[in-house]
Amino acid sequence: MRYFFAALIVSLTALAMPLHAQGYPFSQRGSVTQRIAFTEIKIEYGRPSAKGRALFGALVPWDSVWHPGADLATQLSISHDITLEGQTLPKGVYTVWLIPRAQGAWTFILNKTTHIQHTPYPGANSDVLRIDVLPDENSRVETLTYLFPMVVRDEATVRIEWGTTGITLHVKAGYRPASMR
Repeated sequence: MRYFFAALIVSLTALAMPLHAQGYPFSQRGSVTQRIAFTEIKIEYGRPSAKGRALFGALVPWDSVWHPGADLATQLSISHDITLEGQTLPKGVYTVWLIPRAQGAWTFILNKTTHIQHTPYPGANSDVLRIDVLPDENSRVETLTYLFPMVVRDEATVRIEWGTTGITLHVKAGYRPASMR
């Protein structure tokens, strides 16, 4: 019996060692939630860091579908229908994808396939929305960030920033509860 307990302790210690040796994840999980009028928007994502690397056109190739996040695919949840850059988006949960380009507009994609890893892209057949957006230059952001820099009544902007590049999307959340109509 003494040997059984000794073997059990050695086995449990051996199992715990790889977990301890693994250390902290390279990309931390993050989220941002914003209420716009009566609609809640939540973005859950992995936050990769630049770590001195060249990003767009290098780590992130031009003209290919890219997931702006790490590990699990970034999820966008909305509680009521909204418009995004003037296009209707039904309430629901979506994954976020981008096609960065060296010149001109980038393509922002929302896909209905959820709870998946950030690769491979699930395919255009399950896309719900594609929007062309122009990237802009911003102050250097080390860790990929989603934020809502402007929220006024039933309108907002959401930004994705990484390195010195960002994109802005305009949101309109016109939902009103039945008691306010």
